[in-house]
Amino acid sequence: MDISKNNIIKGSLGIGMATDYFVPEGNNLPVIIYTHGFNGFKDWGKFDLIAQAFAEAGFLFVKYNLTHNGTNLENTMDFVDLQLYRENTYTKEYLDLGFVIDYVCSENFEYKNRISKNIFLLGHSRGGAVTILGAQDERIKGLVTWASIAACTSPWSRFTDEQMLEWKTKGVFYYENKRTNQQLPIDYFIYEDYMANEDEYNVLQAVQYMNKPMLFIHGKNDPAVPFQAAEKLHAANPKSKLVLCDGDHVFGRKHPWPHDYLPEETKFVVNETIQFLNS
Repeated sequence: MDISKNNIIKGSLGIGMATDYFVPEGNNLPVIIYTHGFNGFKDWGKFDLIAQAFAEAGFLFVKYNLTHNGTNLENTMDFVDLQLYRENTYTKEYLDLGFVIDYVCSENFEYKNRISKNIFLLGHSRGGAVTILGAQDERIKGLVTWASIAACTSPWSRFTDEQMLEWKTKGVFYYENKRTNQQLPIDYFIYEDYMANEDEYNVLQAVQYMNKPMLFIHGKNDPAVPFQAAEKLHAANPKSKLVLCDGDHVFGRKHPWPHDYLPEETKFVVNETIQFLNS
């Protein structure tokens, strides 16, 4: 297996995205492109273990840091650029995924002669919604989401009218990252960006009209995104597959993950994903 870490792909606004490739032996390899979620990054919870599992199953696995997730090319696992974090929008994340797809499909991709045309998307949490939108690209053969949201309304979906007014008035609210104890700024512009693109970013509608394999996996004990979100996604297109399983929002992992093995909940979702994509 060839593992290549922290390659640079230019994303939205020309910002470089640290990108990893996990490449098995052989040719005609199917590709999986993974998009992390809100307050996530490509290496969260020792995600290399997951990437290796997919590569061992014969997939070329790509994972990357979104341009505005707060990391940078020198600090790929720390939220050090809070100005970029504040300026994040769904549009930027959607564009970032598009840039990765474009690069993997280009003549510049290092492994272009070893991949097939079977390119799949995988996304977690908010990255699941971005993955669904990105999968409308005709080059994408199918998609899988883990613990995905069902609408591009995170993190304000649970705000009261008073909280929305305060956010609009101040222009920013601060989200406390329980892991790092940071107060992370979220600009009101992310809401304005969503409202300006509300029809285009209708996740359920995208699922409804998509005619390609779709698998939605969700933990029944998810405290962050209730499993009913996956049920809504599946109901939007009954041709999709729904798997509700044991596990929380991150399927038993945490960051940092101190082990060299995956928890059983994560092994389950990885195996379900592999079986689905192989079928």
